Amino acid sequence: MPASPSSSAQAAREDVARRLRGLRRTAGLTVTELANRCSWHHAKTSRIENARTPPSPTDIRLWCRATGGEEQAADLIAASLHAESLYTEWKRQARDGLRKLQDSYRTLYESTAQFRVYSTTLVPGFLQTEGYARALLSANARFLGLPDDGAEAAAARLERSQIIHRPGRRFVLLVEEAVLRYQLGDAEAMAAQLGYLLTAGALPAVSLGVIPMATRDRPLWAAETFMVFDRDLACVELISAQVNITQPGEIALYVSAFEQLRKMAVYGAEARALIVRAIDALR
Repeated sequence: MPASPSSSAQAAREDVARRLRGLRRTAGLTVTELANRCSWHHAKTSRIENARTPPSPTDIRLWCRATGGEEQAADLIAASLHAESLYTEWKRQARDGLRKLQDSYRTLYESTAQFRVYSTTLVPGFLQTEGYARALLSANARFLGLPDDGAEAAAARLERSQIIHRPGRRFVLLVEEAVLRYQLGDAEAMAAQLGYLLTAGALPAVSLGVIPMATRDRPLWAAETFMVFDRDLACVELISAQVNITQPGEIALYVSAFEQLRKMAVYGAEARALIVRAIDALR
């Protein structure tokens, strides 16, 4: 099984904490002495050193000044900001609206040649229809307590998804059969979404597999929804946040998991039969 999805972020935080702790010890300061020099409570020093509280850039500058390590401040600030980018809360990502969140992925998508997507609950964004995407994004906005710009965000998602029609890219998409049964929007919107899936697998750049619920003796059970961009980045979707995994060893685990899941999927006529049954269930 893949490692804990937040382990890359936590490992990066712990590395920053370890370096800061090393500066304090090299300077011969106690936790309390460093806190006094930085004008904060000693408990804050402990929280930072134990990677429970991420230090701000100002915290790092004060820490480095107090320990005589000013020349390390810039590098530590960069490392800390990178660590925090690995685990980003949805509410923070979407603070400027869900439409801008959709647009923020464009650079990553443009630079990727092969996309691997595994989903346990939703149709992958690349294959979402307007009605399905609007219902999903509006529900997300309500859940996060954000202004509902679901219609604009859905339009941006569909525009971004046109990348599947451009040459030079490959999309390998896997969904659990349950994805076909979870209804988003009204029956008409869901039927339109499933209808689109009937033909999506025929797109030149797309491989669409469905893992049947009746699969026996699964070597790997349903995992969290995740995407792998080439072999450079794995993104895992949690309820509260997106975890961005950059450690090669962890990315390799997700690729390995994806390959095991891919072997359980059905394709072509068998996949279409499962989709048709899901459509019939809407009637």
